[in-house]
Amino acid sequence: MKKTIFITGASRGLGRIWAEAFLKRGDHVVVAVRTPSSLADLAKEYPATLLVLQLDVTNRDDAFKAVAKAKAHFGVIDILINNAGYGQMGAIEEVSEQEIRAQLETNVLGLIWLTQAIIPVMREQKSGHIIQLSSALGLVSIPLMGIYSASKYAVEGLSESLAAEVAGFGIKVTILEPNGFATDFSASSLGQSKSLAVYDEVRNGMFAAQTAEDTGVPEATTAAVLKLIDSENPPLRMILGKKGFPWVKYTYEERIKTWEDWQEVSVAAHGK
Repeated sequence: MKKTIFITGASRGLGRIWAEAFLKRGDHVVVAVRTPSSLADLAKEYPATLLVLQLDVTNRDDAFKAVAKAKAHFGVIDILINNAGYGQMGAIEEVSEQEIRAQLETNVLGLIWLTQAIIPVMREQKSGHIIQLSSALGLVSIPLMGIYSASKYAVEGLSESLAAEVAGFGIKVTILEPNGFATDFSASSLGQSKSLAVYDEVRNGMFAAQTAEDTGVPEATTAAVLKLIDSENPPLRMILGKKGFPWVKYTYEERIKTWEDWQEVSVAAHGK
């Protein structure tokens, strides 16, 4: 069944790949990006089924206007994919105030503004699916990616609450958690904080691990995303890639073990 899909951050990477896949199968697609010219080729190829809108997701008013334009153009919005975002690398001590604010403005507040804008539309329709792009780093954090992880942990928490809040309106919520993929996330899309020499050892260890990492093939995610948007009962959470689940499983088992080891102290802290 043909769907109308609103996706942010689709000028490149996974978002671009998914937008093309939606268009190829006949869906209506609204792509909201900072630079509409980056989608000129697709706009020419799919003039009737693609609407390209200029949007800086950090601008709340513009987010609401973009959703209104999309609704007026296609009459319905079945799916929102909050894909816009980027990474910021740096030890917590290294990351500047400006870098922290920019990271949270885009990855968290931008996602919230689009979510707030789409809910009334889907509530009126009594149907819809909101897909929030988190990360495996929204479940497990690593050195030098703490600010990025903080933004994705926020996406996890707010989206879990959202799912419970809007379920009665017929709106589904899914949190997508990709592991590493061979996109430009680790290149041009990755912010780099000014480094301090005291963290060089940590940095060298991270770079060595990244070199050895088995990154996924971006195009291979398409089938999973198509299956997700076509599902009548989509999951609240879905990991993309083969590396994420064993990593998350190990980490959570270690967390549970720690909580169990300290359970006596925890219970005593209750006071009664």
